[in-house]
Amino acid sequence: MPLVYIDIRKGHSPEYKRAILDGVHAALIEGFKIPDHDRQQILSEHAPEDFEGRGAAPTIVSITAFSGRSREAKLALFEAIARNLAASPGIDGNELFITVNDLPLDNWGIRGGKQASNLDLGFKIDV
Repeated sequence: MPLVYIDIRKGHSPEYKRAILDGVHAALIEGFKIPDHDRQQILSEHAPEDFEGRGAAPTIVSITAFSGRSREAKLALFEAIARNLAASPGIDGNELFITVNDLPLDNWGIRGGKQASNLDLGFKIDV
């Protein structure tokens, strides 16, 4: 159940924003093998004067996830996000920054405040 935070400059169409959300989610399914229904995303827009970055469309993707994914899974995720966002909506890879913050299951309170380490999550984390 990764939490995805995406930051972009204001001024893009709803279709542009939807392409980013869908592209990142598809990459999480591919790279981290999450279930399709497991989608927690927030896209925030910032005034150009409040968002400095490379190029015309800097895009920051921050993902907070359960720890346990391999280095290879993270690499697959990074590559899939870059590929997906290059294809649609056309974000240049040099304008894209991705971080993964992986936290131990003990640090997650989910499903009514239960500690994630005490739950059957219904999917594998060690991919």
